[in-house]
Amino acid sequence: MPEEFYRIKRLPPYVFTEVNGLKAKARAAGRDVIDLGMGNPDGPTPPHIVAKLVEAVQNPELMAILYRAASPACAAPVPPIIRAASGSSSTPKAR
Repeated sequence: MPEEFYRIKRLPPYVFTEVNGLKAKARAAGRDVIDLGMGNPDGPTPPHIVAKLVEAVQNPELMAILYRAASPACAAPVPPIIRAASGSSSTPKAR
């Protein structure tokens, strides 16, 4: 088995691994743990939030703002995506 790269040993512990370990210990001890952490929703996204997200994604003006703010390397694939999503033949202008 190859030896670990020496710098790996100098990295601090990953915070979520540490938190998950603490939660597991608390649960194993019979304690009630309410997890308000990242990625642990207690239900589906409310419909009004989904509707606003869909509205924003379908708004070509908002997509143009994102496109103009992007770096050239990130912005290059955006025009085809906007055209496909909006059915438009226009391309937003980059700054």
